[in-house]
Amino acid sequence: MSLRSSELVALFRRELELCQVKPDETVAVLTEAERQSEYASAFMLAARDLGAQVFNVNLLPGSGAGVLGFSGAAALTGNRPAIEALKSADLLVDLMFLLFSKEQLEIQQSGTRILLCVEPPEVLARLFPAADLRERVEAAERRLANGHELRFKNHAGTDVTYKLGKFPALCEYGYTDTPGRWDHWPSGFAFTGAGETEVNGRVVMDRGDIIYPFASYVRDPIDFTIRDGRIVEIKGGLDADLLRDYMASYRDPQAYGISHIGWGLNERANWTCHAQGVGGIGMEGRAFYGNVLFSTGPNTELGGTNNTACHLDLPMRNCTLYLDDELIVKDGAIMPEDMRVPGR
Repeated sequence: MSLRSSELVALFRRELELCQVKPDETVAVLTEAERQSEYASAFMLAARDLGAQVFNVNLLPGSGAGVLGFSGAAALTGNRPAIEALKSADLLVDLMFLLFSKEQLEIQQSGTRILLCVEPPEVLARLFPAADLRERVEAAERRLANGHELRFKNHAGTDVTYKLGKFPALCEYGYTDTPGRWDHWPSGFAFTGAGETEVNGRVVMDRGDIIYPFASYVRDPIDFTIRDGRIVEIKGGLDADLLRDYMASYRDPQAYGISHIGWGLNERANWTCHAQGVGGIGMEGRAFYGNVLFSTGPNTELGGTNNTACHLDLPMRNCTLYLDDELIVKDGAIMPEDMRVPGR
């Protein structure tokens, strides 16, 4: 599926309407060189159609690649005029990828709401946000906010425990309509993090689980031993070898820290998207209904101090997850009624 320019503008207008863009508001679109120029034009036209004032901040590429292979944060680093301009907007459409950067946090703290959008048009259209998804995701966020211990297992040997309470719970449902809030279109999951020394146990990724940013499926189990919030051993076959080499290449001890943990709730997400050649950075795997999203590396998004550039998101299927004494996911099936899609 491909979208003509007029269809893209119409799609982006619907998204901006969900973000509550009003005629008296200002929308900024952030880009890097020639990347995402079609998206930038379509978002600007859509914002103008809604009566908003709109401008584009376009920067030269930064040096080096950041998390997930994007370098948006580097392009903005130290550019005070650009940062101040973005802080003046009511809504920032991020087409560069500022996530985990101090620049993004500063812009959010000014009250600007931020929408990240980097997936292909067909994925944006197919996973367009829905009110019922937001309700289910926010139900998950409320549980995580009140949780004290999260434990998940799978049949491959996973058994790991997170002590919660130090960091807030966050959620993503694909749009942002409150000051200072960040979201990613498309999405559909809730997450939090443990204290930086309060994750212990074993995580075994099974065949068919996904490794991001590789966007590849696990062929042989990868066995992580976690002690006091850090990965201390990675065992397995070729996939484990590649992962060890990748993490070691950063030469950063913080690369082995444990980041966020949560589960996916988007029933329209497609686990086999990469096998089918669907592009993008993998929001379908991250938001897949009934997954457990195990992550390593930076936790600054939650308010932590680990700012390593080495970030792994590792969605896993067919897991069982408990939050305190409540069964949330059973072998990949969502159990609480307020999070479950009818008939699933």
